Amino acid sequence: MKKPTIKDVAKYSGVSPSTVSRVIVGSPKISHATKQRVREAMQKLDYHPNAVARSLASSTTKTLGLILPMAGKNLFANQFFIQAMKGISVRAQERGYYLMYTFSESEEQELIFIKDYIRSRLVDGIILLTARHKDLCIEYLTSINFPFAVIGHPVDTGDILWVDNDNFQAMYKVINYLIERGRKEISFIGGPFSFNVTQHRLAGYETALKNRGFPVNGALIQEGADFSEEAGYTCMQAILSIKKPDAVVTTDDELAFGVLKAMKKEFIENISVVGFNNSIRGMYQKPTLTTVDIHPEELGFYSTELVINKIENKESIDHYIVETTLIERETTRPEHR
Repeated sequence: MKKPTIKDVAKYSGVSPSTVSRVIVGSPKISHATKQRVREAMQKLDYHPNAVARSLASSTTKTLGLILPMAGKNLFANQFFIQAMKGISVRAQERGYYLMYTFSESEEQELIFIKDYIRSRLVDGIILLTARHKDLCIEYLTSINFPFAVIGHPVDTGDILWVDNDNFQAMYKVINYLIERGRKEISFIGGPFSFNVTQHRLAGYETALKNRGFPVNGALIQEGADFSEEAGYTCMQAILSIKKPDAVVTTDDELAFGVLKAMKKEFIENISVVGFNNSIRGMYQKPTLTTVDIHPEELGFYSTELVINKIENKESIDHYIVETTLIERETTRPEHR
């Protein structure tokens, strides 16, 4: 069966093909009644506009670019990115946008991909899934006034669109939770300190200890090479070579899994462990992992909302703060100690 064409839609709705084209790209010059008649004809004939032709006609692509800050082989090891992308996909689909994403292994590579996206006119907006100190990508996108949103808290928010948790407060609450359960020597293992999320959670850790009258011991603070299980394992080995803590807080569940792996190797069971991200694995491993649910789907959903509003020149707020939830499981219960 022959596919319907734009001429068929025009004939059916009693308008010219050029009017149908204007309806497809959302021209404000076409009356609401005409738009309604053309859309009904498109639906009746099962006509779907060609995305490439539509983008050429409207100078837009209806596509968002995502930059994932990791090698492709590691993507599915980290639930945060999977869940954030789910939220992004849901809202993009609801708003009629497509997604184009790529992986990067360094900040410099991210910037190259972003410039390629923009130079080639492949996307209308960008979503960054991390925020760094002195972030090159944020600086570049801001300098050229290209629509973008960040999952993370930029150092200088300015006119930047961003979505994040209150990472300082989330970690502050975790430390108080542990102290109230008798933990005194609490270690911190974070991802790279160049990431703002690590800095904010470290600040919450240090402030909570000081406010409760506990010293901050630099020997109990470790920076992971990344957010992986391997990094957590290496950091925990370094801590255990110096001192055995009462508890360990990490900035990611993957790091926490590495901590538990190191404890198992040393036949240690009485150290409380807390992660971040509420990954599926933490629910089913033994012992089950106490963690902070940061609701990454919401982070992805609202970042998409912000950047599309910017693209479409709609009035909007400039940021969202998504609440966190502490989920207590076996790694912080008395029987685990």
